[in-house]
Amino acid sequence: MSFPQQLAALRKKKGYTQQIMANQLGIHVSQLKRYEKGTSQPTLDVFRKIVLALSVSADNLLFDNNRGPADDLRYHFEAVSKLDPEEKTIIKELIEGILLKHDAKRWTKTT
Repeated sequence: MSFPQQLAALRKKKGYTQQIMANQLGIHVSQLKRYEKGTSQPTLDVFRKIVLALSVSADNLLFDNNRGPADDLRYHFEAVSKLDPEEKTIIKELIEGILLKHDAKRWTKTT
């Protein structure tokens, strides 16, 4: 999905009309319509406001995928961010080890 399509879809999912969204962004509704049609692109400041208004990541808005962790892992990563540096290092090493093991299995698989 392109940025204009993603913007419109996320706005509708949030339950906002174009007018409500435009008011939240501090822009004229006709400008929002241009963003959603793809005839204009927001400034960085307006883009930041869009991301905040829709409660999504910039990646989610710009790209057709969510580059962050799935919801079931997101909470764990948020908790890890509160650990002390030594504990974070241990978690990082564990994750790297598991990913290496996964890659090794994938590369040694015979089909």
